[in-house]
Amino acid sequence: MTLKKRTAIAAITVVLAMMAPMSAIAASATSNGSNLTYDVTQKAVAAKAKVLTESYATTSVQYALIDEGEIVISGQAGKNDLKNNIPLSSNTMYGIGSTSKMLLTTAVMKLVEEDKVDLDIPVVNYIPDFKMKDKRYEQITPRMLLNHSSGLLGSSSNSSILFGDNDTYAHDTLLDQLATQNLKADPGAYSVYSNDGFTLAEILVERVSGMSFTAFMHRYITEPLGMEHTQTPQDVVDINQMAATYSPSQEGPLPLETTNMIASGGIYSTAEDLVQFSKIFTGEVEGVLSQESVDAMGQEEYKRGMWPADSDSSIGYGLGWDSVNLFPFNDYGIKAVTKGGNTITYHSSLIVLPEYNMAAAVTSAGGSSTTDQLLATELLLGALEEKNIIPERKPEKSHGKPVAASMPKEILQHTGIYGGGANMLMKLEVKDGGKLTMSMLSSPNSPAQTYTYIADGSFVNDAGTEKLKFVQEDNGNTYLWSRLYQSVPGLGQIASSEYKAEKLEANPLSEDVKAAWQKREGKAYVLVNEKYTSTLYNTAMPMIPIQTFHELPGYVYTNKILGANQALNQLQISGVAGRDTMEFNFYEENGVEYVTAGGNVYAGQEIIKPIYSGNQSKTTIQTNGYATWFSIPASAAGKEMTVKMPVNGAFAVYNQAGVAINHTVVSGINKMILPENGYIVFAGEAGSKFEIVLTSRANS
Repeated sequence: MTLKKRTAIAAITVVLAMMAPMSAIAASATSNGSNLTYDVTQKAVAAKAKVLTESYATTSVQYALIDEGEIVISGQAGKNDLKNNIPLSSNTMYGIGSTSKMLLTTAVMKLVEEDKVDLDIPVVNYIPDFKMKDKRYEQITPRMLLNHSSGLLGSSSNSSILFGDNDTYAHDTLLDQLATQNLKADPGAYSVYSNDGFTLAEILVERVSGMSFTAFMHRYITEPLGMEHTQTPQDVVDINQMAATYSPSQEGPLPLETTNMIASGGIYSTAEDLVQFSKIFTGEVEGVLSQESVDAMGQEEYKRGMWPADSDSSIGYGLGWDSVNLFPFNDYGIKAVTKGGNTITYHSSLIVLPEYNMAAAVTSAGGSSTTDQLLATELLLGALEEKNIIPERKPEKSHGKPVAASMPKEILQHTGIYGGGANMLMKLEVKDGGKLTMSMLSSPNSPAQTYTYIADGSFVNDAGTEKLKFVQEDNGNTYLWSRLYQSVPGLGQIASSEYKAEKLEANPLSEDVKAAWQKREGKAYVLVNEKYTSTLYNTAMPMIPIQTFHELPGYVYTNKILGANQALNQLQISGVAGRDTMEFNFYEENGVEYVTAGGNVYAGQEIIKPIYSGNQSKTTIQTNGYATWFSIPASAAGKEMTVKMPVNGAFAVYNQAGVAINHTVVSGINKMILPENGYIVFAGEAGSKFEIVLTSRANS
């Protein structure tokens, strides 16, 4: 039996009927002595919020604009619950995901100002029990944690995002997980997005201050700023005050999502509270951070290491900030700093214009931080127009239709296989005549893309939206540099400039190593150590399928095989495409092969046995706490399964395509008809017992 590859699942939201913005308030702002009500901006933003909820899988969205210390626009769109019993308001809270990192960065800088932390002294001075297999860890500094240049692999996120469960396991075990890991780069070599770096910085704040991060945040940030609707999972959160979230595969709202890597991505807030937070960066509040600290956070930290040449982009790290020179504001000569965040169901964006004392924030259930950022951009550009700071909007940008030029022969050498983010493998073929063809090996059904060589040494697609160039960096690696202008219908345009992929060379294997991996080819490994409340059980079967590609010998996806039982993602890509790399380490225990990856443990599909088709059976969670998996044979398909549940346990059922059709933590339903060729996972505390009854529908 070979499991099918993990099915791609749409965003965990449903597109609901649009409601007009529930409220909008306008205070006066002054420009050249004139009072403004921002009527034009309010109407434009309301229209785009409507587009979000109708066309971009956004259940609800909330937005706010602050100008010179006053909230001048505040509104909402969408629905909070299907029956509309709980209306949206400016006080409805959303998970802000990684925008939480800005509150953490503020906390670290507060300790810097108190001479309790030095950004450039190694972290081990503050956390002596921080250790890794790779001795270079001793060079990691707090600055490197905040500008993403620590060299940590990425996200050690076992049981970190749960339903209605504020278990701090992911935070509490981070040091244990890091102790088993190597670094992927020299500390400070380049900046690549890393959640673990910020969770480690959260631990630093706690060790130095002697307080939990939640307590520190409230005492030194939210309370002084009057952020009354900003909380963490460690607070007493009123579920009725939270924006509801939904799954397309199940009815009713989802339980509250708790991201328990709090400072990295687990804070709840509102758009109005986030723009109140922005006062720190516009110099309109005293006692939180000094201007010196604010200026330090806004420096071009990404330029300390390897990075593409300057170009329009949404990524260019400061301390905490995703970008300190955000497009399209850079086109107007305006400095804009931004941070966005995504969890599974919540999203957010905060943009601050420090020199103009303005900021916009958008939070949403469903959608993405990118679409939220576009709405925040509309708020600010509209306000800048109404204040006559910018005369008019600039048209959307393009690289233009390519004009073919003669291509030097040496560029042909860049033909090869390239690896990028999310295990993306691409085949690039440079041909005589100046054509570049890109084919996705990891997505074979995707059509190939063609680019034309132009006079500046780049390749441009026919639409003029993307420009590619091969760059060889000082580390000896060859990168595919992408500069992209992407128009999002009805919302605006975003720009990116990044190393999209790195050239990979074949990795010849010895015969015994090759044989070990050939046995795994096409096999799947299912997740066994995630807590039963985990959100990972609710979308698609959590699994790792093993797949190699004949075009790139010696790799599993972008992971280089180092031995019979180890493969390591060795991509050295700055920015975003090189984030969340991991080691695959295989081992055998009691006749079962396991693999560890990203803090999780997966078991070979041989553990999956057919569920007993008779009337009654039991299953018990093992002493190691690992989940139990079953397949659904034809003899059990169509029967009604009823499960007597333990207090601390749950089960999830998947159809043949691997889509979750019931997770009892979400539905509360312990009875269902079993799908043919589906799967069931039972998870809970060690020793938890599940009593299973199968009944033919004719007898039920």
